[in-house]
Amino acid sequence: MNFTARYLVAPLLGAAALFASCSKSELTPAAAPTAAVVSQNVSAPGFPEGFETGTKTAYTTGSVTLGSGSWTLNDALIGNTTADAKTGSWSARVRNSGSLSMNFDLTGGAGVVTVAHAKYGTDAASTWELWASANSGSSYAKVGSTITSSSTSLSTASFTVNIAGNVRLQVRKTDGSTNRINIDNITVESYSSGGGGGTGTGGKKFLFDATHAETAGNADWVLDVDGGVVPRYPTPAASGITASTSETYWAGAVSAWGVALVKLGNTVENLPVGTAITYGNTSNPQDLANYSVFVVDEPNTLFSASEKTAIINFVKNGGGLFMISDHDVSDRNNDGYDSPAIWNDLMTNNSVQANPFGYSINLTNISETSSNVLASSTNVILNGSQGAVTQLKFSNGATMTKTSGSAATPLIWQSTAAQGNSNIMCLSSTYGTGRVVCVTDSSPADDGTGSPGNTVYPGWTEIASHAKLHLNASLWLAKLQ
Repeated sequence: MNFTARYLVAPLLGAAALFASCSKSELTPAAAPTAAVVSQNVSAPGFPEGFETGTKTAYTTGSVTLGSGSWTLNDALIGNTTADAKTGSWSARVRNSGSLSMNFDLTGGAGVVTVAHAKYGTDAASTWELWASANSGSSYAKVGSTITSSSTSLSTASFTVNIAGNVRLQVRKTDGSTNRINIDNITVESYSSGGGGGTGTGGKKFLFDATHAETAGNADWVLDVDGGVVPRYPTPAASGITASTSETYWAGAVSAWGVALVKLGNTVENLPVGTAITYGNTSNPQDLANYSVFVVDEPNTLFSASEKTAIINFVKNGGGLFMISDHDVSDRNNDGYDSPAIWNDLMTNNSVQANPFGYSINLTNISETSSNVLASSTNVILNGSQGAVTQLKFSNGATMTKTSGSAATPLIWQSTAAQGNSNIMCLSSTYGTGRVVCVTDSSPADDGTGSPGNTVYPGWTEIASHAKLHLNASLWLAKLQ
């Protein structure tokens, strides 16, 4: 990060007949179909569904084409009043015994499904359920518990569907009252019997941390900031992103990174302040197990013991971790810890494995543009689908030292340094079945947009290799290349 800037600031049932055809399963819900399959943490095509595309302004039953496909809205519409709870400009509003039904099958199955929900305006609380069909809507089975929407603020319900092959989903309001609910940001993970990995460029879930003071001082190392608050889902909704969408679509300093990942077919979220970093906690919809890659850009508070355990076990069991540090003496919130110290603490002071990734971050402060890049035509971080990386510019960053004999692979060194175990600016590593990438300056990922009053710089576009490096590394971490 630029040194001077740092201190400027310390489908649904379409008609009653269709409801009747499902009446038996409604009275006695069948168990959702199961199979011995493995969830892949891959977002289903067209999801998340944020109801930002398509128009339906009346409750009368009808079909509407949304970003994910055609849905039937019964006793439901797409609303944008001030009383509609929403993350973008629109959300679905359902009344009586209304429903939202997919008119299409997801051919890649459905694993974990999350649904954002709230009550509408001053209406009383209402209940609703998620149902799934494995036979193109001929019959449905209830998934999980009945959900109560009692707050005007969106909260997220998580369901484990775990159906391979063709599947379609349905949200049903169940209390029959005139009280209305809002539904928004439906996410679906694909679910199949195949193994992980792959060579594509999209379809994985990326989680960007905002729980460790990433917006402290003159920084906004998150996807989006709305009125000083970092939301789980950046707004406007990701479903509105097209090939020509600018990074200014979102307001965080790493919005360019997030928008680029969405353009490649991936899903991105922030982990908002107050949300726990966990691994294996099924009651937490943002548990790390629900994501492929965890991105932490310049944390400014220490990770707790349980958070360190969660992060390291996430990597050990196949997750990807993108670590970004800054230079020595870069404590933005004046709590006595800066990002080099915080990352070193995670790697040396945890209950899982000492030095799990095989390197340490030095307490240094360098500014230079380096072309001292590992010569390897087969390294996909340096020569991947997003282009060849030839340079890296640090505007006040740190360096790293590899532990001799470890799995860490130095990728870029200081300009005049020998290509050895020290003076490293970027490296990758593995631990267990997971992967790690570390860049020790936040400047290259900085896209120059942030909250009003913050001075940020366009490092993302300053050197063409910066975007290529971060995107290639992201895809490698997600096992997409």
